[in-house]
Amino acid sequence: MYPTKQQLDNYAKLAVKVGVNVQPGQTVVVMAPVTAADLVRLITLHAYKAGAHNVYVEYNDDQLSKIKYHHAPEEVFTEYPEWRAKAMEEYAEKGAAFIQIYSPDPDLLNGVEPARIATAAKTAATALNKYRSYLMAHHNAWTLISYATPEWASKVFPDESPESAQQKLWERIIDATRIDHDNPVEAWGNHNAKLSEVVTFLNDKRYKQLQYEAPGTSLTIELPEGHVWLGGAKENSRGVWFNPNIPTEEVYTLPSKNGVNGTVRSTKPLNNNGVIIDGFSLSFKDGKVVDFSAEQGAEALQKLLDTDEGARYLGEVALVPHDSPISNSNVIFYNTLFDENASCHLALGQAYPVTIEGGTDMDEQELAKHGVNKSLIHVDFMIGAAELSIDGITQDGRKEAIFRNGNWAF
Repeated sequence: MYPTKQQLDNYAKLAVKVGVNVQPGQTVVVMAPVTAADLVRLITLHAYKAGAHNVYVEYNDDQLSKIKYHHAPEEVFTEYPEWRAKAMEEYAEKGAAFIQIYSPDPDLLNGVEPARIATAAKTAATALNKYRSYLMAHHNAWTLISYATPEWASKVFPDESPESAQQKLWERIIDATRIDHDNPVEAWGNHNAKLSEVVTFLNDKRYKQLQYEAPGTSLTIELPEGHVWLGGAKENSRGVWFNPNIPTEEVYTLPSKNGVNGTVRSTKPLNNNGVIIDGFSLSFKDGKVVDFSAEQGAEALQKLLDTDEGARYLGEVALVPHDSPISNSNVIFYNTLFDENASCHLALGQAYPVTIEGGTDMDEQELAKHGVNKSLIHVDFMIGAAELSIDGITQDGRKEAIFRNGNWAF
């Protein structure tokens, strides 16, 4: 059964050294499903070896969540533990590093009333808003990784036995995260360097608009003055480099909040809070979603868009070539960490302040003035495909090819 002991140890070391780059004396917070305990123990070991002051582990259990959603009284979903929200804020304020093992069961909440799910999600987002603002401003080092749970694996490979499905999913995770390399840390250094070259190219171009064309998609996105492209490793406010996503293949920036017009169609399913939304289209006018449709999960999409005023506006524009390692696996992962790194994508909701020059020093009014969207949510959805073309409009009005046939055109 994958992974080998060495590969699992490499994975833990990668999360500690490349994911959050643990510093001497630092507190590390690990959030993980109970099924990933073997990986969590190794992460804890390597964090202490790197000099961590304390490693706080918080486990979650999908089955307990499922029981709660089906049987708890309605008012429970309007409550969030104040002690936990405060603890996460305090950890962030004191410079903790955050490692989350993200392996949700895509079908966990099938049959649950969408209003319950939406209420619980909004309640949690409201309570954790300050904590999440620290992470989105790169005040802290944080990273997302995954673990091949039986439920997730069976969704990805439904025709396989549970054991075979889990092994196949681990094979894809191992390949995407490079933990089968002799020196995964070095391999990630090389990968980050390649992403940095693309980031430099796009930042030098300073495109004022992107134009998307694909089956079901015809969309223009204005980029605000002073927008910043990012990708791969990031530097937090303490000067520590970290990788928010392992794996990652994207480069991204923010759109101008009111500068999105046209229609875009999704190309992969979206697993949002345990509910699948698929085959959906969004129509924008002056930045706002004014119409939508979905072949699956329409009510969940409606609830998502109704979270708050900013949920109907975009907060991220990300470019990923169709010819890339995760995309070439030809697997739909039903996990945004993997699917967004196999496809160009957009995000509804909150923009990252770090994607506008000086954004981390701006207050809410200044950010709004610069076209930075604000919302309780940040939900990525995939729009990339082999048929996608993207043009960039330069400051002097010239049109330049960025993507052709789903891949880089420069």
